[in-house]
Amino acid sequence: MPRFLELIFILTVTVLCLVPMCLTAAVIYLTLGPPVFFRQVRAGKSKHPFEILKFRTMGTQTDQNGHLLADHLRQTRLTQIIRRLRLDELPQLLSILKGDMALVGPRPLLPATIDEFNQLGVQRCRVRPGLSGWAQVSGNVNLTNIEKVILDVWYVHHRTLALDLKILAETFLVLISGERVNSTRIETAKKWAAGNGLQVEP
Repeated sequence: MPRFLELIFILTVTVLCLVPMCLTAAVIYLTLGPPVFFRQVRAGKSKHPFEILKFRTMGTQTDQNGHLLADHLRQTRLTQIIRRLRLDELPQLLSILKGDMALVGPRPLLPATIDEFNQLGVQRCRVRPGLSGWAQVSGNVNLTNIEKVILDVWYVHHRTLALDLKILAETFLVLISGERVNSTRIETAKKWAAGNGLQVEP
């Protein structure tokens, strides 16, 4: 997607989302307390590190040994809804405005996670990470890590404006109907990767 078109879209969305963002921040402050935001360093284009900003949706509860409880045990019903509607990701609009992220692209991962994918990780970082991506509309949390990265790498090599618009449209459908695994896309991406000499771990 051309940068100027991306900026027009993001500026419009940011204005429209000001009220939802304020309400989300208020809910988090009242249910979890401060801080409202979650910050973490992720790998951007060419593995360049940048700080990602999201609304915090989990508490800091620990077990008797001082270890954090499982993710679902540290969420409230309201923060689960926030995650389901992806309201927690709205602050990433600022990262898109800064140029650290794109509207569409592979989701930003930890630098260590990118390194674990070796050659696939390098290929994945040829573009800016995105707010939504091919893996996110093809199964997302229901996919394995290798399925996600293969879909992401396939996207990097096949991205077009038409594909980006398709992903954006499907993103809204996912918010309404939920996440479903698209096995056809996964198999297509795996065959493409194998045919181009990209090693796919089982």
